[in-house]
Amino acid sequence: MARYTGPKTKICRIFGEPILGNGKWLGKNSNPPGMHGAARKRKTLGEYALQLREKQKAKYTYGVLERQFRKTFEEAQRLKGVTGENLIKLLEARLDNTIYRLGLTASRPEARQLVNHKHVTVNGEVMNIPSYQCKPGDKIGYKPKSADNSALTSKSRGKNPKFSWLDWNEAQKEGIFITFPERESVPENIKEQLIVELYSK
Repeated sequence: MARYTGPKTKICRIFGEPILGNGKWLGKNSNPPGMHGAARKRKTLGEYALQLREKQKAKYTYGVLERQFRKTFEEAQRLKGVTGENLIKLLEARLDNTIYRLGLTASRPEARQLVNHKHVTVNGEVMNIPSYQCKPGDKIGYKPKSADNSALTSKSRGKNPKFSWLDWNEAQKEGIFITFPERESVPENIKEQLIVELYSK
């Protein structure tokens, strides 16, 4: 299954943000990657470069490669409303991202692995497709055998109360995807309008 497996710190340094992890090395070396580092004077990025950079940031953040990202964008275009906001909503509704938002894992790649290894159920059925689009009312939880595995459940860090579009029942180890999130509720620093402009060329 296609996914990015390269150096995470390098990607964080490109964008100057901890989009792939905690970014603990950014404080030590926040220069963009390359042999010249801060000594090289970088020219101002053009319009196309800024748009491409924003698309790459979204792809790395949500762990999606180009073909799947393009399909998600085309689906966002078909929906009613603002295309850029629809894109963020669809990316947030991915099963691996939803598991991450529920606090069951510390990162999206870890959530993706949890799904791939068939530890997760959606509406009582085992689901091993990380890109599955959650729908309002979907119930997400551990497979019964996995729920008794302390090595898995101990990684849970608890749901952030800011994510009001999700609900988590600790007693039943089950979450509910209540609705698609509004753009202002999603904390990711992504300028989705630049992505729309890029694909509109």
